[in-house]
Amino acid sequence: MEKNVGDSDAAIRILAGALLGTWSLAILKSMVPQALMLPEIASPVLGIVSLVLLFTGFNSTCYMYSLLGIDTS
Repeated sequence: MEKNVGDSDAAIRILAGALLGTWSLAILKSMVPQALMLPEIASPVLGIVSLVLLFTGFNSTCYMYSLLGIDTS
């Protein structure tokens, strides 16, 4: 599959994926301030979203962009 994610878009995806992954793990360990605390069921959801963002950011390919005909590269 050809690249359809630009450099700045990929960098934002990687940063967001890393932050969401950290937040997901912090929720499991109950290390999140009360204002940012979510139910524990949100942790796996955040983890999956984090992995998707990291994968699409590092590969510079987004399947949803392909379906919608978007190209930011």
